[in-house]
Amino acid sequence: MRIAYHLGVHCTDEDRLVRTLHRNADMLAEQGIEVPAPERYRNLIRDTAIQLKGRVAPTETQAIVLDQIMDAEVADRMVLSWENFLAFPAWAVKGQLYRTGGDRMRAICNIFPEIEAEFFIGLRNPATYLPDLLRKQRGRPWAEFIEGTDPLDLRWSDLILNLLERNPGVPLTVWADEDTPLIWPEVLQAVADHPDGLPLSGRDDLLSGLMTADGLRRMEVYLESHPPQTPSQRRRVVSAFLDKFAEPTRLETEIDVPGWTAETIATLTETYERDLAYIATLPGVQMITP
Repeated sequence: MRIAYHLGVHCTDEDRLVRTLHRNADMLAEQGIEVPAPERYRNLIRDTAIQLKGRVAPTETQAIVLDQIMDAEVADRMVLSWENFLAFPAWAVKGQLYRTGGDRMRAICNIFPEIEAEFFIGLRNPATYLPDLLRKQRGRPWAEFIEGTDPLDLRWSDLILNLLERNPGVPLTVWADEDTPLIWPEVLQAVADHPDGLPLSGRDDLLSGLMTADGLRRMEVYLESHPPQTPSQRRRVVSAFLDKFAEPTRLETEIDVPGWTAETIATLTETYERDLAYIATLPGVQMITP
């Protein structure tokens, strides 16, 4: 068995991935893919990792934890998803992004040391990610939240390198959150590793939050009558319908950070795009792109 860990990050997925896959749990189970409900494992894994303090779990502990998570006696793959795997929101920015993420995932993987792991993570432009993360801080002022960290120094590649270094041999799949509406079926398939053509229910739910109801209905009718032959064909269709039927207010992101200017946002965005290009070159990393 392999375990696919979806790591978030905060302010990207909001549990859409695990909700979609869990909605199709019975269909996926027929393919040997276990998608347990999040409430069965999130606190359990956190508490077990704390008790082990990074040590490898004894065989008895592994069996007990798996028995509490899984329904099936055996499975080829299990999907576990939690945006707090790497850190809770208050600890996500401490000099760098998710500084202890690599060690946390090593401790979690040590709960199941005999099971191969894979990591999956969506990244987001710090220009929009940081303001949204601040909103999760329950009224903390910006200065207290950022604690002297220079946003211009933040690089997602530091987190990716840390994950690779602390978890050698674990494959890592990355995508940009900004691309998710166009690549959502590919993301779902990468995480679940389900067969091509499996008709997942709800795979277009993400678009329903970005497109008018009429536009979504028209797109679904078009896709049904003109089935795309490749993922790139589907992306072109989705892009065209988004251009025509997008809800402008749902695509806008409010950026209100003390001291930030248009130049700050442009610099953060340019740095992020260069960082993504660098991440795509790293050994052990697969990048999902439109």
